[in-house]
Amino acid sequence: MSKRPHRNVKVGLVQFASARAAEQNLQQAAALCRRAADGGAQIICLQELFRSDYFCVTEDYRQFDLAEPIPGPSTAALSAVARDCGAVIIASLFEKRAGGLYHNTAAVLDADGALLGVYRKMHIPDDPAFYEKFYFTPGDLGFKVFDTKFGRLGVLVCWDQWYPEAARLTALRGAEMLFYPTAIGWATGEKPEIRRAQHDAWRTIQRAHAIANGVFTVSVNRVGTEGPLEFWGGSFACNPFGEMLCEASHDREEVLVADLNLADVDHTRQHWPFLRDRRIDAYGELTRRFID
Repeated sequence: MSKRPHRNVKVGLVQFASARAAEQNLQQAAALCRRAADGGAQIICLQELFRSDYFCVTEDYRQFDLAEPIPGPSTAALSAVARDCGAVIIASLFEKRAGGLYHNTAAVLDADGALLGVYRKMHIPDDPAFYEKFYFTPGDLGFKVFDTKFGRLGVLVCWDQWYPEAARLTALRGAEMLFYPTAIGWATGEKPEIRRAQHDAWRTIQRAHAIANGVFTVSVNRVGTEGPLEFWGGSFACNPFGEMLCEASHDREEVLVADLNLADVDHTRQHWPFLRDRRIDAYGELTRRFID
């Protein structure tokens, strides 16, 4: 039996508590990206909306002042870090596209600092303390992949992680890795058994995306208490078989580095050929809201 090839890439997961000062958060993110790169990370992912507190806990017009263009100050600063470190950086930002038009957007910077492009969050929640529909227009770029120096990756953002259609369509475009910048937490005072169930569901759905599509998944969450929310951290990476490669704590700033062998994507899909056996002739009703 021939030996399995190796296409190793190291990914960095940067988990921290976002303070209120945007510039302070940007400096913290840059420092932690450098720490990840020092640990060997070649692709580094930051948490969702890392530049500020999670302002979507309320509907407040003043928060629109946090938005910025892309390219803009954050991409310029992180581009320099990416170039210095020779690492890809995935940065989740509050994008001001035009007056009155805002998106929850992930920018992908290649290892030479070039802005490869952006992904605009497609699924926008509207729940108590997650009032994102007040701030964000749904993405209009569709599901995308980015050919980086270290591999072909797709980016989806937080609420997108609950939708198998998003993971599938990104994988069908050739993604070997799915990255999920995230801001998810418990309501303060929630019962322990509810907390366990919610966290377990969150881990399970993303591991399922990895298995169903034969890809690596990497999810990066924030920590800390912000208003009515306690962000549960727990950033993790798993392989195409859903096995956990690394996992962070619920309450501490952490920089994790996981070793991915991208050859596992092809190997897993050969032995579990879900893409081969899809009945694409039978899925037309997926475009309907509900089947009566």
